Amino acid sequence: MTLRPARRSHAPNAAPSPTEIHQKGPSPEGLDARLVVDRGGFRLDVTLTAAPGDVVALLGPNGAGKTTALRALSGLIPLTSGHLRLDGVRLDDTPPESRPVGVVFQDYLLFPHLTALDNVAFGPRCRGAGKAEARAQAAEWLDRMGLADHAGAKPRRLSGGQAQRVALARALATRPRLLLLDEPLAALDARTRLEVRAQLRRHLAGFEAVAVLVTHDPLDAMVLADRLVVIEHGQVVQEGTPSDIARHPRTDYIARLVGLNLYRGRAEGHTVRLDAGPDITTTEELSGPAFVAFPPGAVTLYRERPAGASARNLWRCEVAGLETHGDQIRADLTGELALTADLTTVAAAELDLHPGAPVWAAVKATQTHAYPA
Repeated sequence: MTLRPARRSHAPNAAPSPTEIHQKGPSPEGLDARLVVDRGGFRLDVTLTAAPGDVVALLGPNGAGKTTALRALSGLIPLTSGHLRLDGVRLDDTPPESRPVGVVFQDYLLFPHLTALDNVAFGPRCRGAGKAEARAQAAEWLDRMGLADHAGAKPRRLSGGQAQRVALARALATRPRLLLLDEPLAALDARTRLEVRAQLRRHLAGFEAVAVLVTHDPLDAMVLADRLVVIEHGQVVQEGTPSDIARHPRTDYIARLVGLNLYRGRAEGHTVRLDAGPDITTTEELSGPAFVAFPPGAVTLYRERPAGASARNLWRCEVAGLETHGDQIRADLTGELALTADLTTVAAAELDLHPGAPVWAAVKATQTHAYPA
């Protein structure tokens, strides 16, 4: 797991934010929200809390409610009920333009007729800064983003990575107390994404307020966020640190996200009796409802039942499908236990794997991980 560096507050001087204008006396810092939104047949009910300096990633399948949550935080969608407090100030009825919130959109939405400098200066100008002051602040932010030489360029002359950094600078130039990032790397090609992800990680590490990131990419979430909040069907199904989520998935979606086979059953000592399927032997000794997980790389495949096999975790399966997965082949298996297995291209060829091929799948107990459900 990549460790994120300690944050330091180093935002340049800027016009006071609405929070600084409206806040009276000391109050709790950070985000405290319960977002309840009813839209047709869909209901979002999500609680989010974060301290200044935290980066929270919202993950979930399409239609889970991630974007709805982000739009509710920004004020673009009203709450049906619940509350939204930022640094102790209630923002439920505050219009979007008056909230101390900065947004980086998936497609950046830079003003095409303005230079990079004036795009960044737009925010401070809207918050009351004079033209010269706003442009000075914008120049400082562009310099911090490594874009001082592109201050006079219009968006069409910028690369995807440069446009993303201008959009981030524009959002940060207003000194937001809440930064919202909506799939900020989705519009980039793979090579640029790698570079910009590292830059974004560095800038978020220095952000002194709360940042909420929506992404479909587990690597973006793992690298950029301190805490993951997984949403399914409008509800939080799991939250925790990236390492905890990766090691203890609690739904099929999360297991697929972090690349694990996941099953639920009842543990009796070193055996987990699955709710639907065979028993799985584990090294952990548990009692009661439990999950058991193992990576696809822990699965060994055979075309014939291995002679003298002593593995207790041995199942008769059938290849349902094959696909390239990085530099390996991923096999989807059905049969006594539905699972996925990773193997090299050479191994797949030697086993003559193809859809419908019968196989035996084995997993050592030492390569499984069981934990309470």
